[in-house]
Amino acid sequence: MPSKFLGREVATLSVAMPLIVMAWLMVATLAAAAEYQPARSAPSSRGGVTDRVLVGFRSDSIGDSAGDLAALQAEIKALSERVDLPLQVIDRLGDGLAVLSLGMPATASNIEAALSSLRADSQIAFAEPDRRRYPHAVPNDPLYAAQWYLKADQASAVRAEGAWDSSTGSAGVIVAVLDTGIRYDHPDLERAASGGRLLPGYDFVSGDSDGKFTSANDADGRDADASDPGDWVTTAEAALPIFDNNCEAQEQSSWHGTRVAGLIGARANNNTGIAGLTWRPWILPVRVLGKCGGYDSDILAGMRWAGGLGVAGVPANPNPARVLNLSLGSEDRCPASYQTVIDELVRSGVVIVASAGNESGPVAAPASCQGVVSVVALRHAGTKVGFSSLGVNATIGAPGGNCVNTGANDPCLYSIDTTTNLGATVPGAHGYTDQFNFNVGTSFSAPLVAGVAALMVSVNATLTSAEITARLRAGARAYPAVSGIPTCRNPSNVNDRQTAECACTTAACGAGMVDAVGALEQARRPLAVVVAPTSVTAGQNAALQASASTASCGRSLQTYAWTVLASGTGGALVSGANSASAIVLPPTSGTLQLQLTVTDNQGARDSARVNVTATSASSDRPPAVAGPACPSELSFAPPVTTPPTAPTTPGAGSSGGGGGAMDPWFLLVLGGALLWRTAYRRGVSVR
Repeated sequence: MPSKFLGREVATLSVAMPLIVMAWLMVATLAAAAEYQPARSAPSSRGGVTDRVLVGFRSDSIGDSAGDLAALQAEIKALSERVDLPLQVIDRLGDGLAVLSLGMPATASNIEAALSSLRADSQIAFAEPDRRRYPHAVPNDPLYAAQWYLKADQASAVRAEGAWDSSTGSAGVIVAVLDTGIRYDHPDLERAASGGRLLPGYDFVSGDSDGKFTSANDADGRDADASDPGDWVTTAEAALPIFDNNCEAQEQSSWHGTRVAGLIGARANNNTGIAGLTWRPWILPVRVLGKCGGYDSDILAGMRWAGGLGVAGVPANPNPARVLNLSLGSEDRCPASYQTVIDELVRSGVVIVASAGNESGPVAAPASCQGVVSVVALRHAGTKVGFSSLGVNATIGAPGGNCVNTGANDPCLYSIDTTTNLGATVPGAHGYTDQFNFNVGTSFSAPLVAGVAALMVSVNATLTSAEITARLRAGARAYPAVSGIPTCRNPSNVNDRQTAECACTTAACGAGMVDAVGALEQARRPLAVVVAPTSVTAGQNAALQASASTASCGRSLQTYAWTVLASGTGGALVSGANSASAIVLPPTSGTLQLQLTVTDNQGARDSARVNVTATSASSDRPPAVAGPACPSELSFAPPVTTPPTAPTTPGAGSSGGGGGAMDPWFLLVLGGALLWRTAYRRGVSVR
């Protein structure tokens, strides 16, 4: 089902570069000042303070339906004297329920003390703050109404609206999209320096083995322009030896990278088009696919660069991504080269999300590699879409679009609507997919999960890649119970295909349906970390440290608790059972096993375990990702300066066919000196 895509674009520089740069600075500065304002998300129900309380009385005769306000006021006066608080009646809400004013400054300490006093009174069943509630955060983008996959109306929808009430993402998080490149001038994406979401990125599509740039489609090799010139394929091109007889002619360019990027981060609440799953994180376009797909050498180089690892001949990435989206692959086992690079990235804290594939068979590579979040495509009802691959390497399911048409010209009712370009081959007008220009595939399931992962990192940047994956799975919703269709099975080989809808199980489709609300709840839990001593001596006390444990962004750790699960022979917890440092006596034989549980100021918990023997100690949660839980906010708008007085014409965004304008900011950083190289490459298709 997938088409094989490839594409690239290179910048051309004007001799009037100084004027262009001056004009660009003026336009970018004005655009930054007019940047859209996100819709107000509902504050946490645990936050804020109020001088009003809801009080429930144990006897419902207080303030009953007879409406005896005098009796209620008398009771509140007596209560006020008992608890020593200046309480006043605001309203009676029904039998045994009233709204009171505390009559004191609404500080956090005052409110907490007053609630404690009220709850201790024998006549009070409960006392709660009378908090404000807010409309759920819903963007004003005109096409949002059709974005069913972000809402809660369908079984498999990701419930983004509920998540946005908690977080729309942090500008300290970067998501890399490794794909066909990007249309930087799409009004729902745009360059970060102009108030949009897109960072400069890089183009890793190198020359072909015949010394030409047919695959790249931009007349040169690697460079700093990640824009997409189109990836259509003529019949003559499809027959070229460089494509190993594994290429099909394509009359239309896919604009695949632009579609994927829109799902992750189309500008939300800007009265234009659609809303992305994240509203603030940056998108780093990394071009690794051109005509007839891409090749391992380019993809691997792009992965390394995107995650902050070095690539020979390429300037270092100044803005490494925490999340990588790979909506690409080929149907084989995970190659050792991919696993090697993935292992490096995972160790550095990068989360890698990949589409499972559209072949209806086993999960394809690189989604099948260890450490990758592999995403299966679901129908709106929560069942597997016929085209989606699946199996033991699946991590989680997400909407992939499905058409429940009854006639040849009927609309695709469950298209995954996103940003695109309307040009047939070269770039044309900007637009969006819809029910007639529909968009389905695991390519579009993966970026929804990548967006959720970015929200998770936004609220807890200390989580490792493995922790993000585990908490994604823990926050997932169960697949629905269905009848009348087959149950999905694990494919036994590449020829074992399930091309029809089937009912997902956790064994075949992953942990469940990705849920943005559940994932954020899991991400906000603290992270328990145990630092064990490097050496242990039998009979001598050893110290276990939990001070590296962290709370999520905006929270703090409140308690530490060490529990002995197994003591071995002679092992014991000596002291510090409720502190960040525990002293233990190693066993003479066997294993002393302890569990550390940390609790934050909102009551959320996390645990880690440590094993101590007579000669060693080891933790299942050693320190990994360093840094604060709240990502440092990044700004890519130019500094505010006095606009130049000379009239200038700003450079336009990248145009098709290799004639796009390079980002002047990135030009200054790189100094214009770039290198391309030719490498042996093996075809990989987009999903």
